[in-house]
Amino acid sequence: MIVAKLTNVTRTFKNGTIETKALRGIDFQFEKGEFTALVGPSGSGKTTLLQLIGCLDQPTSGSIVINDVEVSGLSRNKRAEVRRGTIGYVFQFFALIPTLNAYENIEMPLLMTGVKAVNRKKRVNELLEAVGLGHRAKNRPDQLSGGEQQRVAIARALITSPSMVLADEPTANLDSNNGEQIMNIIAELNKNTGTTFIFATHDPRVIKYARRIVTLQDGIIISDINQ
Repeated sequence: MIVAKLTNVTRTFKNGTIETKALRGIDFQFEKGEFTALVGPSGSGKTTLLQLIGCLDQPTSGSIVINDVEVSGLSRNKRAEVRRGTIGYVFQFFALIPTLNAYENIEMPLLMTGVKAVNRKKRVNELLEAVGLGHRAKNRPDQLSGGEQQRVAIARALITSPSMVLADEPTANLDSNNGEQIMNIIAELNKNTGTTFIFATHDPRVIKYARRIVTLQDGIIISDINQ
């Protein structure tokens, strides 16, 4: 099953009369259950590509299909609907709500979609256990380590059972030990849930876990290797 397909996708940014071509004619697709790293130097287009797949931005031209839905021409609100239903996101800086505890941060996407309390509780507790934080449910972000905060972010990304989770430099702000722990947890979740994981990263700790490595340079895919 194909969860994302890009056809001749370009993205150009304009600043006055200056144009920057971030992506130039990207063609590729991701299938269910993939564990893929997008790699390349700064400015290669990794984050831009991730934002397009995640419906956070629109291409300048080309087609993007997410779970059989053409999203390229959708309005911001329609893209948000697609994103809420099918895509989880893990950010470099965790992006947790500081006034909420771990349980409440993970629960928030289900509250926004009107899931019943009994079902929310069951799902949140399942994910807290899956990321090894059942004992930290009542702690706020400032009471958690960086690695624990990223585990909360991963659980939150998975709470709606998305078909795809996108992660932008998920280990960049973690030490080596925490980075390894996070990747072990994500790899196990990928194996157990069949969720597609796509990472934009510079980190060798992430790259070594990937089963597919897509390398970008100057907005072009220069290699696509399964390992």
